[in-house]
Amino acid sequence: MYLFSLAGKTALVTGASRGIGQAMAIGLADAGADIVLVQRNENDFATKAAIEGIGRRCSIVVADLSERKAVQGLVDRVIQSHRIDILVNVAGIMCRCDAADYSETDLDRVMDVNFNSMFILCRDMGKYWIANKMHGRLINTASLATFQGGIRMAAYSASKGAVGQLTKALSNEWAGYGIRVNAIAPGYIATDMNIDTRTNPDQTYYESILTRIPTGRWGRPEEFKGPAVFLASDASSYITGEIIVVDGGWMAR
Repeated sequence: MYLFSLAGKTALVTGASRGIGQAMAIGLADAGADIVLVQRNENDFATKAAIEGIGRRCSIVVADLSERKAVQGLVDRVIQSHRIDILVNVAGIMCRCDAADYSETDLDRVMDVNFNSMFILCRDMGKYWIANKMHGRLINTASLATFQGGIRMAAYSASKGAVGQLTKALSNEWAGYGIRVNAIAPGYIATDMNIDTRTNPDQTYYESILTRIPTGRWGRPEEFKGPAVFLASDASSYITGEIIVVDGGWMAR
């Protein structure tokens, strides 16, 4: 059990107000870490309350990751009052649209939240770890779209492809400093982001997805607690530059 302990560590987590990000943050707290949450809404206390209910410390830093100015200097703000050992980038958005009709406004929003803000947070946190000779743990959130193009999601797929390549590139640069950089790629997970697909009266598309998943079901957010703890802990001490797929076997088909 010691290998999976995060006692004495503090994790900075984005996109943890709900779904997969919330589950990851709670999982890290279960393993002993204190948590700093990056949220747009400072009045959303659900994740904070769950973490404090476990007995871990939790604070909220307000920032809109779609706004470049809000992201620049965010790490500097956080490290003034917290020693951050783990960075988990989960925040992401999707805008489905035919590529030929995709607006530049939506393109900018998707890339800013899914990739650009993540790049800045990774860069600034890496700089902090290197300067302080810390063996940080960085976990990005990729997607099946990191490997597959998808349909009507060109910008999202491009952003998640970039996440995968950045994860590998940072691992190459920072492994020598003792910093490990990995990513988790969710498959089809039952979250608020895809509730329309799961509850649509026309279940044709939903059923076509379900029949291709070898486990025969969509994943649950809580099933990301284990992978997050694994990558953040000494249990994965010789793993870096990897993208762990959590998809019920989808990619094996």
